[in-house]
Amino acid sequence: MGSMATHHETRQDVPGDAPVLKSWIGGQWVEGSTGELYPDINPATGELLAQTSVAGAAEVDRAVRTAQAAFKDWRAMPAPRRGEILFRAAQLIAERKEDLARLMSREMGKVLFEARGEVQEAIDEFFYMAGEGRRLFGFTTPSEMPNKFACCVRDPVGVVGLITPWNFPVAVPSWKLAPALIAGNTIVWKPAEDTPMVALEFARLLEEAGIPPGVVNVVLGPGPQTGAPLVEHPGVRVIAFTGSTATGTLIATEGARRGKRVLLEMGGKNAITVMDDADLDLAVQGILWSAFGTSGQRCTAASRLIVHRKVIGELTERLVAGAQQLRLGNPLDETTQVGPIVNEKQLQRVHRYTGVGIEEGARLLCGGEIYREGDCAKGYFYRPTLFADVHPRMRIAQEEIFGPTAVIIPCDSLEEAIEINNDTPYGLSSSIYTRDVNRAMQAARDLTTGIVYINHGTTGAEVHLPFGGTRGTGNGHREAAVQALDAFTEWKSIYIDYSGRLQRAQIDTPSA
Repeated sequence: MGSMATHHETRQDVPGDAPVLKSWIGGQWVEGSTGELYPDINPATGELLAQTSVAGAAEVDRAVRTAQAAFKDWRAMPAPRRGEILFRAAQLIAERKEDLARLMSREMGKVLFEARGEVQEAIDEFFYMAGEGRRLFGFTTPSEMPNKFACCVRDPVGVVGLITPWNFPVAVPSWKLAPALIAGNTIVWKPAEDTPMVALEFARLLEEAGIPPGVVNVVLGPGPQTGAPLVEHPGVRVIAFTGSTATGTLIATEGARRGKRVLLEMGGKNAITVMDDADLDLAVQGILWSAFGTSGQRCTAASRLIVHRKVIGELTERLVAGAQQLRLGNPLDETTQVGPIVNEKQLQRVHRYTGVGIEEGARLLCGGEIYREGDCAKGYFYRPTLFADVHPRMRIAQEEIFGPTAVIIPCDSLEEAIEINNDTPYGLSSSIYTRDVNRAMQAARDLTTGIVYINHGTTGAEVHLPFGGTRGTGNGHREAAVQALDAFTEWKSIYIDYSGRLQRAQIDTPSA
């Protein structure tokens, strides 16, 4: 597998001799039986980077059976030994950090300094979960019967199906891969169809670190052709999905029909509240970063700004000026602040929402247009967009746009801001800027999102805290931290009776 990144097999009929990427199953390249090719395009330049040989049900079945065969030995390996492999993986990712970051920038358009940060998150996650190999704590408890021992331990679930998005093609997979692997599970991973090269390179590093062949398998292709067979396969015990709410809801339904455990991380409509006593300089910095970082293509992006009327005029003026000064360009240019939208379809979706906002009566302050000038002429760029005069129930204030668009909603009190914040179908991240500790504590208590920030934007996560949301953002599971292990393990209760006689638990319990 060491040649995965540099020696992809090619077909001469592919334009420009772009490589054809194949799935990686049990240490072998496997061509997709669908006969379809899916283009991998640089969203900043329109360049065809590669094409993917789309895997179908046959390849998914082969990958699952391969993972099932590898499960016996992988689960039997002592967890501290698995941890040592994950530790080596973290070291290798650190060594290749710049290469991974640049590949990510080319493939999905994340600006380079952000891409480096994302790779660092994967490094942190693997180091953290490597340590869990010497913990994976269970617990002991007194038995209710004499001469009897009782304890509880974690057991791996089996084959885990991962379906991951293009916007964080290294960090999000790491949140799923590392805890699933340290717990002793084997993997069939369907990465986003827009980021196959990053996925294959990431998988290559894992095998180079010592992950045995068949423990991590990669099947390439879009959701209908490749993802659906993975969800439906009877050999897959857990599906861990990050992506749209619509797709996640379908996966939850199919998983329930088949008795699978399903882990969902879906949409967000995150809000930053700015109170009248806020540090506006700090708030502007946090808003610009949260709303327009990764071109707004984050599940934690700040797409709503709930602003106290006493400061709304001044803050709006500063935000418009700041948004208009952001530099769009090639993400590999160190001076670029905003990169492209991932593809033409998503670009048009973002632009349609600008039309929706105008039709709803919101006032367009800046942006709202596709940008194709200079070195952005062939890419999928959209100008940072701000709307004012937005009612909390407008579509642009309720629906996830997933682009560089934020709306400004006025409020008159903290209580009103909290009510507006909580009144969406999503509940991932929220933020408040205030210098009043009482307001900060009230917000921390009453904001009903999985993540709450005080005097910071809505984006950013640390691997030793659980990540996830409420309402339509998820289904109660969490990623990262020790809580991630719950999705990938079963609790096994063990009773050891050394009394030498039959003890019938509650039946033989003396009456009071």
